[in-house]
Amino acid sequence: MPALSVTTIQTHLHWEDKAANLRMLKEKIIAIPQPTEVVILPEMFSTGFSMYPEALAEKMDGDTVAWMKAVAAQKKIILTGSVIIEEGGQYFNRLIWMLPDGNYGYYDKRHLFAYASEDERYTPGNKRLIASVKGWKINLQVCYDLRFPVWVRQKNYPRQDGAANLPEYDLIIYVANWPESRNHAWKTLLHARAIENQCYVAGVNRVGNDGNNIYHSGDSMIIDPLGETLYTQSHKEEVFTTVLHKEKLEAVRRQFPFWKDADSFLIDP
Repeated sequence: MPALSVTTIQTHLHWEDKAANLRMLKEKIIAIPQPTEVVILPEMFSTGFSMYPEALAEKMDGDTVAWMKAVAAQKKIILTGSVIIEEGGQYFNRLIWMLPDGNYGYYDKRHLFAYASEDERYTPGNKRLIASVKGWKINLQVCYDLRFPVWVRQKNYPRQDGAANLPEYDLIIYVANWPESRNHAWKTLLHARAIENQCYVAGVNRVGNDGNNIYHSGDSMIIDPLGETLYTQSHKEEVFTTVLHKEKLEAVRRQFPFWKDADSFLIDP
């Protein structure tokens, strides 16, 4: 069963300064010493969590997506993180899943953070994105989505071909700008999502003060399907690579087949 190498980049972000962030992040990515397959950046990695999309948004053929294509190709990695995108006169907090050959998928953040008026500036998405790499299925999510377990829940429904049900995905990735003042919720919910969905979870957060003087402690984490913490780091920048093992995931699901007892449900758009 193939293993998957994942690199988390917990970093300070230059407030609303795309050029500085892209330059800094490229240096960190190119300098990753060990082989890796997926590199995860924080939410709105090119700007910080800004509520000024009119000034900062780009098209999908803009500089930041082009940068992602170039870096993914140069390093031969899958690169993911969210950016501010304008499309059809609307603004999206869009997570992009960039492949090394320049093909990509994207997920528009479903749950917009009304406490910071994100819902007044951005348009919510209504479709999940579950990516596939080396036989791994990866559910891609953004920050505030973490608080809404139904949206990310493993679905349990009969397959039309009559085969046995299988979990939808093996890993959830959350990219975030989650403040230290609510980091207990961040850490608790990351563990909960891993336990209830019997999957790995990678949560990647930024560190430092943003332009609104809100402090972020990072607390990026990688958690296994039993809810055990494989990695975490607080308050400082760090680039960390770990290897996730599919056989461990399958062993947990065989020994504790709780996912088979889950409720069937549908989610309205």
